[in-house]
Amino acid sequence: MAHRRFEGKEHAASYLRYRVSPPQELITEILAFLENMKGTPFDLAVDVGCGSGQGTLLLAPHFTQVIGTDISPAQLEVALANSSAPNIFYRQCPAEELPFADGEVDLVTSMTAAQWFHRPRFLQEADRLLKPRGCLALISYTLDMDLEYGHHSHTLTDICHQFYKNLLPFRSAHIGTTTVPLYKQMYDSCPYPDKEWHECLRMRRPMPLSSYIGMVETFSSYRAFLKQDPVEAHRFSQDFRNRLLSEMGESNPDTEITVVVKYFYWLAYKPAAA
Repeated sequence: MAHRRFEGKEHAASYLRYRVSPPQELITEILAFLENMKGTPFDLAVDVGCGSGQGTLLLAPHFTQVIGTDISPAQLEVALANSSAPNIFYRQCPAEELPFADGEVDLVTSMTAAQWFHRPRFLQEADRLLKPRGCLALISYTLDMDLEYGHHSHTLTDICHQFYKNLLPFRSAHIGTTTVPLYKQMYDSCPYPDKEWHECLRMRRPMPLSSYIGMVETFSSYRAFLKQDPVEAHRFSQDFRNRLLSEMGESNPDTEITVVVKYFYWLAYKPAAA
């Protein structure tokens, strides 16, 4: 069965506010792969495990219709409240039971969510949905993000990596210490002959330090810590923030830093029917 996370209303709102959207460069590469394999126009894209809809929005200008699916009503409520494109729709359903006809979809994608699915069933369902010459695109990023702030960058990154290490005991056993092997297993098990594995695309994201801390606090490992011991989790996060500020020589948590996010992804093309 799939593993359910990120379902509370407060968590969904934080997810929208702090989680980084997939970079436009990645969306462009996915569309180029799809166009090369299938050609235009693009009719229907399905964004599975869409959360609060950041990635869904990026697909809207390129498809006649985009449908985001998620198992969480709270996430979909946030997505609907922040969706302005008239061709985007949302549906609540499991990733392994998608309400679409066979061969109806041009693109099935999942952005930083597929690690929570029942992966063999999801891949079977994606294959059922895809048109011949349709594409599957799975995107995620590692949690070992680097921080850049002048000559302090190396030490800030060391502090961050120690923080991530301290959260490892709270990581779900389902995904282990890193999700890269899970995506690689899915890639290897995909039977399509035309597929590509990419690792890693480093994207630099300027943001206030407070936003970076907010993003870290949306990670499933931190949320598990928060649920187990709210007082200690808050103290742990506050200490992390203060250590970063001290190293930076700053007191304002809204001081802008650059976060280096390391994406990995794979693309696959469903062969044309014989």
